[in-house]
Amino acid sequence: MPAARPPVVLLTGASSGLGLVIARQLLARGRYRLVLTARDSSLPRFAAAGVAESADVRLRALDVTHAAERRAVVAEADAEWGGVDVLINNAGVSYRAVVEHVNDAERLAQMDINFLGPMELARLVLPTMRAKRAGRILNISSVGGMMAMPTMAVYSASKFALEGATEALWYEVRPWNIHVSLIQPGFIHSESFRNVHFTELSRRAAEDASLAYAAHYRHMGSFIERMMRRVPATPERVARKVLKTMERRRPPLRVAATIDARLFGILRRILPRRLYHGLLYWNLPHVREWGPHDAAMPPPEPVEALPPPREGIDPAATAEAASKGEGGS
Repeated sequence: MPAARPPVVLLTGASSGLGLVIARQLLARGRYRLVLTARDSSLPRFAAAGVAESADVRLRALDVTHAAERRAVVAEADAEWGGVDVLINNAGVSYRAVVEHVNDAERLAQMDINFLGPMELARLVLPTMRAKRAGRILNISSVGGMMAMPTMAVYSASKFALEGATEALWYEVRPWNIHVSLIQPGFIHSESFRNVHFTELSRRAAEDASLAYAAHYRHMGSFIERMMRRVPATPERVARKVLKTMERRRPPLRVAATIDARLFGILRRILPRRLYHGLLYWNLPHVREWGPHDAAMPPPEPVEALPPPREGIDPAATAEAASKGEGGS
């Protein structure tokens, strides 16, 4: 990164959760110029957290799914500070739903926030990074990007996509001395499990024990809650891992940010795939109670064809989901 001036860091989803912890640690460093972003409705959270603008700090509205806002934030950094030196794609959201309970609009909403928006931001900052022959892009992924969990299908799909595109980008931009990394947290000791979002059908099944997949939601929900309250990993520890990776001379492509992320990575490498999936399946919480006694949910209504590609996603479909999504994965 350029030594003649403080590097410029653009952080998304910075007003809450993991993003806010990363922002505070960046502020404590005192050697960066920061563009801290959140959705417009979430900007008041900065004041509540004691984060204010200064000569080296900009607080900007950014819905990562909105093309005009993405362009505006990057253009301002280019014009005023000579471009973004470090992009940290942290904003994200998680839907809890089995495959059968997700329609096209919900599927695209998940992908737009966790995959399409971050990759578009990367695309926008790359020209100035290439011109300077230096830069860092850190994408906050998840254990869900290396392994899928039941009831988290579209979330895992978005993180798998992010991992694949980031890996390709790692090869593509190395000639310009641009370093690309994936940070892979697993369970983090926090209350963020409360921010998970349900689709229309998944909520019905989670609330009605007679419907198909009800046991999936009940047991996976309680399992995730227990894990997130018991694990030693904290947002502060994960944030330190992010900053350590950002400041390394030669950061790796993938960084396991928690103990369980390292464990699952080892299991994937050493176990035959059939044994690996079988082991995980039979260790799912109360898996023997899943399915056999559930009533069938009525088939969903036909969904009309999606409109042509547009800037951003349908606000009516995802406003609530995105509003709670700034805070990591």
